[in-house]
Amino acid sequence: MNPIPIDLAVEDALSEAVARKLLESCEQPFAVGTIYNRGGYGYLRRTIGGWNSAAKGKPFLVLTDLDDKPCTSALIGDWLKVPMHPNLFFRLAIREVEAWLLADAEGLSQYLAIRRNLIPEDPEDLPDPKQTLLTLAGQSRRKQIREDIVPKKGSTAQIGPGYNLSLGEFVRTHWNVGAAASKAQSLRRALHRLSTFSPSWQAGDPPG
Repeated sequence: MNPIPIDLAVEDALSEAVARKLLESCEQPFAVGTIYNRGGYGYLRRTIGGWNSAAKGKPFLVLTDLDDKPCTSALIGDWLKVPMHPNLFFRLAIREVEAWLLADAEGLSQYLAIRRNLIPEDPEDLPDPKQTLLTLAGQSRRKQIREDIVPKKGSTAQIGPGYNLSLGEFVRTHWNVGAAASKAQSLRRALHRLSTFSPSWQAGDPPG
């Protein structure tokens, strides 16, 4: 089976690592092309119409967080005012992509060096998964984990200096997508949608 070409648009380096791992875990192969990562939610909201148009010629995966929106349909309707092209994967992590990491409690507890029972059982019910993950990392038995992920005392930073790098390493080397999907419905839906995807090529053939 030939890999399906796909471009990515993500909020940050951690979301990029998650998107790549998600594609690698699908039942069919994908070939990642261009990655658009310009720094956050606002950039994706401004450019979603362009990705929807570009999907006519090549599939696009746009990954963002639901955050405080009441539901996925509310955010999608707010961002995209035209019908979504079949080649556009507009996927929302409930409420943040960190919930998908917390959903692999076994893997994350080992990586953070914390007790398994400290990790919540229903990560998508958490109001602030990122803060939960920061709190857990602060309890790590490994000094390097604490220094990388947790902001320094007195700092105005919301995350530690190695937050994306360290958690990106977890995603690439430890994260069990299948185990996480069993606890995170939005991840499970994304994995199923990608695994069953058949591209709709505008001219009948994939781009060369």
